[in-house]
Amino acid sequence: MNLKPQDIFILLKIVALGESRWSYASLAGDLFMSSSEVHAGIKRAVAARLMDSHRGCPLKKSLEEFLIHGVKYVFPPDHGGLTRGVPTGYAAPPLNNIISMPEEPPPVWPDPDGDTRGYGFSPLYKSVPKAASIDKRLYELLAIVDAIRDGRARERNIAIKELKARLGSP
Repeated sequence: MNLKPQDIFILLKIVALGESRWSYASLAGDLFMSSSEVHAGIKRAVAARLMDSHRGCPLKKSLEEFLIHGVKYVFPPDHGGLTRGVPTGYAAPPLNNIISMPEEPPPVWPDPDGDTRGYGFSPLYKSVPKAASIDKRLYELLAIVDAIRDGRARERNIAIKELKARLGSP
């Protein structure tokens, strides 16, 4: 069973929820996915040993290891031309408060409702911009993962530090 990018999206949403309880239906609603997609994603995450099926929570140390060392190879982003969208990577919170913006256009998830013009950066799943717009913690986690997926070495190192802080790692 192979992981799909939306599986990481689902796991990050569960991390963003913290101690809050969730259901397949609530995750589906929050992520603009079907319940069956969420169920299949969690099943794949359990098989990949990124989630504990009994407690219903991500295995944070395993997830951290995968995000730091594997996500950029398994789910590299596609780059597009200039477009309107939602900032991601170094151009989004929390990294935009730490990393100064270069003169070049920032990476954005293409979205007709976005307020930033930048180069297209493929999100992990098509509904990422919409889900990120209603959940600040999820938005930050997704932007951090995108900086790891495609950032320069300095950006990746800062993103890794921010990811560890959010996952509760030293």
